[in-house]
Amino acid sequence: MIKKQRIIDIVEEHLKDSDLFLIEVKVSGRNKIMIFLDGDNGVPISSCVQVSRHVESQFDRDVEDFELDVSSVGIDSALRMPRQFVKNIGREIAFEDSEGRKVKAKLLNADDTGFTIEKQLPKKKKKDAPQEDPLQTLSYEAAKDVKVQVSFKKSSNE
Repeated sequence: MIKKQRIIDIVEEHLKDSDLFLIEVKVSGRNKIMIFLDGDNGVPISSCVQVSRHVESQFDRDVEDFELDVSSVGIDSALRMPRQFVKNIGREIAFEDSEGRKVKAKLLNADDTGFTIEKQLPKKKKKDAPQEDPLQTLSYEAAKDVKVQVSFKKSSNE
C-alpha cells in the first residue's frame, strides 16, 4: 500500500517554490489517491496535471497499481489552513462559533494564530441591550466549518 506521508512529501517538495499549497491527501485501501490543492491565485488545471504527472513519476505501476486524482478544493470547502484565510481577506465568511452559533462576517485579517472579522450585527436591537462590538479576533480552533460565502449578485459598479 502506498503511504500517505510519502505522497505528502512528494507533493510538498514539488510545490515548495510555487503559489500552490497542499490541503489534503487521502489514500484508500485500494490505493486510490486523492490530492487536494489550493493556491494564492487559484489552481489552474495545468497545475493539477503537473502535480499528477510528478506524483505518478515517483511510483512504478508494475510494482504497485494506483488510481490518482489531483484537484483544487471546491468552492464550498471549509477553510483549513491559515494561508487560505489570508487568501480570502476581504471576503464574506460564515462559520459556527465555539458556542454553536452561526456567524456571518467579513474577514479582515489573518495570520498564523487566528483571524479578525467584522460581524454582521442585527439591524434592530432592544433599547437596553448592550451594543456588541462587530470586530472580533478568533483563534482557528474557535471557529468550525469556516466557508467563504459566494455571491452571484451583480455589484453596483458593473
